[in-house]
Amino acid sequence: MKPGTFTQLFVHLVIAVKHREYLLNQDVRPEIFKYIGGIVKQRKHKLYIVNGYQDHVHILLGLNSDDKISDLVGSIKKNSAEYIKEKQLIKGKFQWQEGYGAFTYSKSQIEKVYKYIAQQEEHHRKKTFKEEYVNFLKKYGIQFDEKYLFEFYE
Repeated sequence: MKPGTFTQLFVHLVIAVKHREYLLNQDVRPEIFKYIGGIVKQRKHKLYIVNGYQDHVHILLGLNSDDKISDLVGSIKKNSAEYIKEKQLIKGKFQWQEGYGAFTYSKSQIEKVYKYIAQQEEHHRKKTFKEEYVNFLKKYGIQFDEKYLFEFYE
């Protein structure tokens, strides 16, 4: 960080498994999430939580203003996919889908977002990932074309 630069940027990232396959089972999620957290920290972001469900991951972080979100997400996807393959955590081919979601929050919202991410397994008993993701886009007034969303297979 450059002298005299002061920021407070809270970002919630969402990434998905290619073809939305249910590959992130309970046995491998903790190790994969820990590895993703290590990538975030290594790039000098403040990690709050990494969690998700069988086909997607949520990451809440304090953004290092010297790093671009697109570069961070690219690093998370590339390095974690290589780690998953190297450690053979998932049988067969593993890839992340193209694209990602990035949503910002104020400091007063961080506890609520943290709890939401921490409760992903419970949350997805009631709502699909597509419902969750489209709700985020609508909630934040983000215009989108269905053809550019993650590949959703119901």
